[in-house]
Amino acid sequence: MSSPWFQEIWRIVGLLVAALLGTLLTNFSLSFCLLLAVSAYLIRHLRNLNNLQEWLSQKKTPVPDAVGIWGEVFYQLYRLQLRNRKRKRKLATMLKHFQRSTAAMPDAAVVLYGGGREIEWINKAATQLLGLKTPQDLGQAITNLIRAPIFQQYLYSGDEKNSIKMPSPSDSNIMLRLHIVPYSDNRHLLLARDVTNLHRLEQIRRDFVANVSHELRTPLTVIAGFTETMLDAEDEFSKQWERPLQLMAQQTTRMQRIVDDLLLLSRLESDIPMGKLQQVHVAEILESIAEEARIVSGDIAHEITLDADPDLMIYGIPEELRSVFSNLVFNAVRYTITQGKIQIRWYADVDGIHFSVLDTGEGIAPEHLPRLTERFYRVDVARSRSQGGTGLGLAIVKHVLNRHHANLHIESTVGEGSLFRCDFPLSSAQQLLLPDDEGMMLNDEEYELVS
Repeated sequence: MSSPWFQEIWRIVGLLVAALLGTLLTNFSLSFCLLLAVSAYLIRHLRNLNNLQEWLSQKKTPVPDAVGIWGEVFYQLYRLQLRNRKRKRKLATMLKHFQRSTAAMPDAAVVLYGGGREIEWINKAATQLLGLKTPQDLGQAITNLIRAPIFQQYLYSGDEKNSIKMPSPSDSNIMLRLHIVPYSDNRHLLLARDVTNLHRLEQIRRDFVANVSHELRTPLTVIAGFTETMLDAEDEFSKQWERPLQLMAQQTTRMQRIVDDLLLLSRLESDIPMGKLQQVHVAEILESIAEEARIVSGDIAHEITLDADPDLMIYGIPEELRSVFSNLVFNAVRYTITQGKIQIRWYADVDGIHFSVLDTGEGIAPEHLPRLTERFYRVDVARSRSQGGTGLGLAIVKHVLNRHHANLHIESTVGEGSLFRCDFPLSSAQQLLLPDDEGMMLNDEEYELVS
């Protein structure tokens, strides 16, 4: 035991001895003397408890004087109070440093709390980029101040991996990329970065590709026409130059396909729809594509099977969806060995609606899978060109799927084959997927979902 407890025990023993002496020296009974001793002991404890209560309620008062166990209690509580004050000062200093560093950030930062996403704290950049004001906007729901539909949808989506790109609420000429990160106690950190210059560069690149591709169409058409005319001519000149003319015709056709694909990508990036939003009978489209694939297969004699639910339809743009399905099916035809198998499926399950193409081709090494949807990326350049590929097919697939809120999933094993699967949300079966017939909500010029 510690010395304060020894003192307390001796104090109790002293009271008992005093009660006995009081009984011997007076006419009072032992019970009465013991009652007086216990009462005195309780009064002392009550007095110390009162001092403790007053001290805790008024933290700036000095530590009460006490002896014995109560002195030790007051001393330990005082030490604990000092440690807490020191910790608070340290936390306050850290908070000030954090707020100063965050306030100095060029990116907007907003701390949100509660299910209504009320504003708890903002930095200086948030007042400029998001048009928020302090202290007026503190405690306000951020959806009352930033009313863009894409922002409100993203705010409650719980999607931590993606970010959105949208114009600044305070200046439509400024393009922002917003990212929301959840953390403890139902709080979220909203970060917004000015990406105006990058957005302009991307727009310049898109315009450049579109303009160059458009300008190339006329000379390529002229070259293709004259080449075809010379090949059809039955004279000595055409026979002498037949092989070079055939190569010219092949490369001109290939360049025309590349130009067409680049123009299609430019339209997808600029959100120019290829058709009207409507209910798409996917099974009918796949039957047509499967029949075309059998014709293209020809002597290679692929075993092409189709398993499509005829009653499963989704809302989208038929022309764009057809480009996705045909790209994946014809890729399987190009890269599947003779008499190989190609399985095409269209089905739904609890996870969503799916279109898949499974082939027994040569397969793709794992290191190539993350880059397959990049423009002009080829696993085997020589073979891809010999097969007539442009290197843009999967880039087109990715863009169209993004516009339809879908994802591309790829699995492949070298020497065994590949699986390409498009995963559509279950909401695709309802007309709530896209906002109107003119364009997609998440990938237009002003609002974009960024992976």
